[in-house]
Amino acid sequence: MGQLANYAGIYLNRLHMPSIRWTDVVEIMIISFLVYQIILWIKDTRAWSLLKGIALIMALILIAAVFNMTTILWIAENVLSLAVIATVVVLQPELRRALEQLGRTNFFASIVPFDSSRDTEGRFSDQTMQEMIKACFEMGRAKTGALIVIEQNQSLGEYERTGIGVDGLLTSQLLINIFEHNTPLHDGAVIVRGNRIVSATCYLPLSDNMGLSKELGTRHRAGVGIAEVTDSLTIIVSEETGHVSVAYEGQLYRNLDSEELKEKLTKIQNKPLEEKKRRLWKGRAKNEKEIDS
Repeated sequence: MGQLANYAGIYLNRLHMPSIRWTDVVEIMIISFLVYQIILWIKDTRAWSLLKGIALIMALILIAAVFNMTTILWIAENVLSLAVIATVVVLQPELRRALEQLGRTNFFASIVPFDSSRDTEGRFSDQTMQEMIKACFEMGRAKTGALIVIEQNQSLGEYERTGIGVDGLLTSQLLINIFEHNTPLHDGAVIVRGNRIVSATCYLPLSDNMGLSKELGTRHRAGVGIAEVTDSLTIIVSEETGHVSVAYEGQLYRNLDSEELKEKLTKIQNKPLEEKKRRLWKGRAKNEKEIDS
C-alpha cells in the first residue's frame, strides 16, 4: 500500500499545468480565423463537391488498407502526388479569389456579426417581396423579359462576378429600369441577396434537361440551369408571352399569377415561425372579412 502511495506521489509530482503565454492565445485565434475562412471558401465554391469526392476516395482507400488490398494501395500511393497537382490546377481560379477575399476580409466583423435584423425579417423583407411581384407583373404586361435570381444558402458569388455590380436597394422601379429594352444592363440575369440587387447582366449555366419544352428559350433554360446547380429561386418573365415562371430545385413552374408567385417567395423567405403564424392569421381574418362583406 505504501509502495502504491509512493508511485502515486511520483506521478503527481510529474504532472504540471502547461504555461499559457499570450502568444499562444494569438496563435490559436489566427489558426481559428484561417480555418473558418477556409471552410467558408470551400462552401462557396466548387471545392465543396470536390471535397466530397475526395472524402469518398479516402474512405475507399481506408477500407483497402483495413483488408490489405495491395493493388488498390499501390495505385493510390502512385497517383496521390499527381492528384494533389491536378486539384490545384482545377481549383486555380477559386484559390486566387479566396486569397483576394482573405485580403478584403474584416477580421472583427467575421468574429462578431452585428446584423440582427435578418433574423426578424427573414431572408428578405415583405416590402422587397411585394416590390419583386409588382415589377414582374408590370414587366409581363409590357412584354419585357426578365431573369431574377434570389440567393439562398449557397453563395452565387461565382455568377455574381460575371456581371456588373449594382448593390442597390431592391425596388420595382429599379428592376424595371434594369430590364428595360436598349439599356446597358438589360441583357442577362439580376442576382438578389437579401433586400438588395447585388449584380446585373450575369451569365447563368444553361440546363441540358431534354424534358423541357422546345418552345422555351434561353432565358428559361438559364433559369432552370441555375436552379439545378444551386438552391436559388429564379423568377423568369417571358419576353414573348409576358408570363411569369419560377425555377426552383431544378423544376420549372410556369404561368404563375401574383398569389402563386407570392407563395413561392414566402416559402424561401425563411421568416421565424411566429411571424409566419401571425401572417397566416392575418390572411385568414382578411378573407373572413371579405366574405362577411
